[in-house]
Amino acid sequence: MLFALICKDKPGALNVRMETRPKHVEFINGLIADRKLAFAGPFLDAEGKSIGSLVMIEAAGQAEAEAVAASDPYARAGLFDSVEVLPWTWVFNKPADA
Repeated sequence: MLFALICKDKPGALNVRMETRPKHVEFINGLIADRKLAFAGPFLDAEGKSIGSLVMIEAAGQAEAEAVAASDPYARAGLFDSVEVLPWTWVFNKPADA
């Protein structure tokens, strides 16, 4: 089942994001290696600066998805002001259908 991890950064925390980014990229690469990542990327403000993240993962259920969200180095560094973990269904333009 797919889950959307919708993460919004704390205001003024861009430095935390940049300092933690190498560990976050390593974490994301681990999700790719484990075939758990569907797609991911940052939310941007009007100036093109990162203000959050959208990470779409495969997980067996809500508890597993929440555990993945909590293990993200960004979350562990205290970057996020909020994190929503929501089940999601890919209906249109699935890569498998392309």
